Amino acid sequence: MDIRAVIAVNTADGVISRAIRVASIVSCVLLVACSKHETKQSDAATDRPPAIRYEAHIAAGGKPPVGGELVNPLRGDPAAARNGAALFSAMNCDGCHGGDGSGWVGPSLADGRWRYGGADEEIFTSIYYGRPKGMPAFGGAIGAAAIWNLVTYLKSLPPPADVPTESWEE
Repeated sequence: MDIRAVIAVNTADGVISRAIRVASIVSCVLLVACSKHETKQSDAATDRPPAIRYEAHIAAGGKPPVGGELVNPLRGDPAAARNGAALFSAMNCDGCHGGDGSGWVGPSLADGRWRYGGADEEIFTSIYYGRPKGMPAFGGAIGAAAIWNLVTYLKSLPPPADVPTESWEE
């Protein structure tokens, strides 16, 4: 059964059994894992992110620590964004962040306002390692390749005309 059909059935019924949810997640992970995207990094490199250095970090003594650089190998790829959309729904991200990432009990992911930074590598880190007060770490559940699909999907979302959330930069 196609993952979109599983999601449509789940949505239409309003009740998602554990077996169907597991099948949906497995299908999405396999879909992402089997996608024909060529990445700039080796599979081993995408399984675990390297140490991260951000421009926004303040370095003691003006010398930043040695760190790797995360680069989204799927940036701007429409197929990756579609895979990420299916995974967003299958992993129940919309249960907290609302349909199309518009926000619900979790913050909006479409309004361009990011508490922990909106660069691809910062979004990746938020999903991979989680964040305090509610965001679970998904890095152990779905892996880096799937998370890059989610990041690509989130970056493809158009901002709403009315932005109801506050900016975290204040």
